[in-house]
Amino acid sequence: MNGFENHRRRGRQSLKAKPEKKVSQEKWAERLEPSDKILILACGALAKEIAVLIRLNGWTHLQTRFLPAKLHNTPEKIADQLRINLQGAQAKFSRIFIGYADCGTGGKIDSLLEEFQVQRLPGAHCYEFFSGKDSFAELMEEEIGSFFLTDFLVEAFDKLVWQGMKIHTHPELLGIYFKHYKKLVYLGQVENVALQTQASEIAERLGLEYEYRFTGYGELGHSLSALATK
Repeated sequence: MNGFENHRRRGRQSLKAKPEKKVSQEKWAERLEPSDKILILACGALAKEIAVLIRLNGWTHLQTRFLPAKLHNTPEKIADQLRINLQGAQAKFSRIFIGYADCGTGGKIDSLLEEFQVQRLPGAHCYEFFSGKDSFAELMEEEIGSFFLTDFLVEAFDKLVWQGMKIHTHPELLGIYFKHYKKLVYLGQVENVALQTQASEIAERLGLEYEYRFTGYGELGHSLSALATK
C-alpha cells in the first residue's frame, strides 16, 4: 500500500463519528452541591402536571428529576432505575419524594421506600391518585374491563401504546392486548376539548365505550403540598 493510499484510509477513519460515551444515570447528581431542597424523583408521564403545580404554588424548595415515561411498558425495570437515581442523589438533598404509585412493580417500589426511607404517591397507579381511591374503586366496580388514559397518555398514545406495543406494525396485537377491555375512561387533569376529542377517537379506534371524567390533579397536588408543611 503506498503512502497516499494509507493516508487516505486514515483520513476516512478520522471522519467517522466517534461513538458517544454513555453516562450512567447516577452521574447527574455528582455535579450538584448539597442542598436543602426536596427532590421529586418522578415518572416522566407526570412531568407537565408537576411542573404546573410547582409554578402555580411557588414551591421553590422542590427540585425535579424525571425518568422516561416509556418505562411503563416495562414496569419490572422501574425499581432498578429508581434505585440508581436514589443512590446518586440521596446525599445531595434534604429529602427525596418518589413521584410514582406502585405502577405494576408488584411492591418493588415499596421495598425501596423502606430501604431509602422515602415516600411515594398513594395508590396502585396514577389513575387511582388522580381520580381518588373511592372514585377509582367505583369506576372499577362499574366496569372492571376499563382502560384508563390521562392527559399525558392521550397526547402520547400513538408513541407509547400504538407504536410502543407494536400495534402499528402488527395490527393483530390489538385484539390480543385489548381483548378483555370494554370501556375507555379518560381522566382529565385539565378541561381541554381537543384532548377529549382525541380520547374519544382513541376509544373508537380500540372499539371501546367512551367515558370522560374531569379529576384535576387529585392526590398529586395534595401530596406535593404536604411536602411544604413537613
